[in-house]
Amino acid sequence: MIPLNHAPLLQPAVANIALSIVVPIYNERDSIPALVSVIQASLEKLAIPYEIICVDDGSKDGSADLLRDYAQQDRNLTALLLRRNYGQTPAMAAGFDHAKGDVIITMDGDLQNDPADIPKLLEKLNEGYDLVSGWRKYRQDNKVTRLLPSQIANWLISLVTEVKLHDYGCSLKAYRREVVQDMNLYGELHRFLPALAFIEGARIAEIPVNHHARKFGSSKYGLGRTFRVVMDLMTVYFMKRFLTKPMHVFGSLGMISAVSGIGLGVYLTLVKILAGQDIGDRPLLILAVVLFLTGIQLFSFGLLAELLMRTYHESQKRPIYRIREVVAQLSAPEG
Repeated sequence: MIPLNHAPLLQPAVANIALSIVVPIYNERDSIPALVSVIQASLEKLAIPYEIICVDDGSKDGSADLLRDYAQQDRNLTALLLRRNYGQTPAMAAGFDHAKGDVIITMDGDLQNDPADIPKLLEKLNEGYDLVSGWRKYRQDNKVTRLLPSQIANWLISLVTEVKLHDYGCSLKAYRREVVQDMNLYGELHRFLPALAFIEGARIAEIPVNHHARKFGSSKYGLGRTFRVVMDLMTVYFMKRFLTKPMHVFGSLGMISAVSGIGLGVYLTLVKILAGQDIGDRPLLILAVVLFLTGIQLFSFGLLAELLMRTYHESQKRPIYRIREVVAQLSAPEG
């Protein structure tokens, strides 16, 4: 049974569902029977209304057919079958969109995450956090191809985003529903969900969780994802610093470039007039023109970005702030 102090957190908001488990699946047919079984065993101990949402991301090994059979037999399990392989981020976004619980927990479909850790995530979440991330402290993966790149990536992401976590790559995370609703996922940003939540003002915690060696199939990740991680990290950094003020970055760079070009132009003009030197074939003249034109372009990009950001926020009626709590007297005191 879940402790009583969890009751305020797990009051179901939609369709009597308190907890949603979102599991992206891609070619994990051999893992699915055991996966569903261990998740159900863990959730039944909590004695709360739950749902399991398995998102098949265009599997080619029959995972979709197996999930369809499970969904037809179990009212607590929903199978979302995507039309093709979109990637883990769209699969998670689909799961978030269909989740009905006040709390949403994500985990991998390869049995390396342990559903027995779910109560610990909920307990930490109930301390007042909006997102609790798992930390695979004793990770059961190859040290060269998985652990070392992951450690470097975690250090770099923590440095850039200022959200200090040991393990960004752990899929086992718990979210309050309102946090997920505030985040729009694109590309491959699932790795940066804590950073995206932090941008929206979420309170984040991290706890150690179990991690098991893969029993079936092979990992879908490799060293080739490093470049994509760096590109996504640049996107997240820009969103964190300049999402509502892109002119600050483009305008500043444009001004520096344009002023530098003008400065070089003035210098060359003085050289021409005062010293009588020929400047037509000097590289500095070309550099001055390039810097000036680049500055004008960057400044124009900044103006366009400002217009796009305004369109983005106004078209979605998306505020540029997030309110955590409103405290006010319900009525004026008498007398």
